[in-house]
Amino acid sequence: MSVLTVENLSKSFSGKKVLDNVSFTIEEGKIVGLMGKNGSGKTTVLKSINDLLTIDCGRITVDGEPIGTKTKQIVSYLPERTYLDSSETVKQLLDFFSTFYSDFCRETAEKLLADLGLDVNTRLCKMSKGMKEKVQLILVMSRKARFYVLDEPLGGIDPVTRDYILKTILSNFNENASMLITTHLISDVEKILDQVIFIEDGKIILDEDADALRMREGSSIDEVFRRLVK
Repeated sequence: MSVLTVENLSKSFSGKKVLDNVSFTIEEGKIVGLMGKNGSGKTTVLKSINDLLTIDCGRITVDGEPIGTKTKQIVSYLPERTYLDSSETVKQLLDFFSTFYSDFCRETAEKLLADLGLDVNTRLCKMSKGMKEKVQLILVMSRKARFYVLDEPLGGIDPVTRDYILKTILSNFNENASMLITTHLISDVEKILDQVIFIEDGKIILDEDADALRMREGSSIDEVFRRLVK
């Protein structure tokens, strides 16, 4: 069953086409990597899925529902830039997520925060950029969502924490859920991917099973990406 279906998605800004007839599907239980250079259209795809942009044409459904109020309740979204209120403590953010999202597991969030040594009484404004990103990722991954959408989840995180976060993603990932990840750190994340999608200049240039791609090319996904995307 398809958790996400994107059909003929196009979007322009100030007359410049950013997405050009983009189509792909994500099946239940799959972790998918959406990869491309800066400006290739990755974030525009993610924002469209989360109904944060008005698309020019095309159709997007999540779990069979057209994007809108209903799909926001089944999608857990991590944007590239933090949207959290920096004046609040982590505990206040936990309170907000517990109230706002019925699928939020506070116990999971508190355990992950403790594992990373993050004090729930600390205000976000007192944290480093990397610490803020850890908090936001933990909040997103502590929802028992149907579909996770993560925009550069490992960007500001050190290599040791990166490994922990990847394990966290896998351990909290429901087999009936799906996930879409954008990242520049392909070599770090490719081991958890089931499917890879390459996007260049707003067009999908590759959409393939991760293991099949590695076997066919005889190399890592990172190496294939470097060869295909100039």
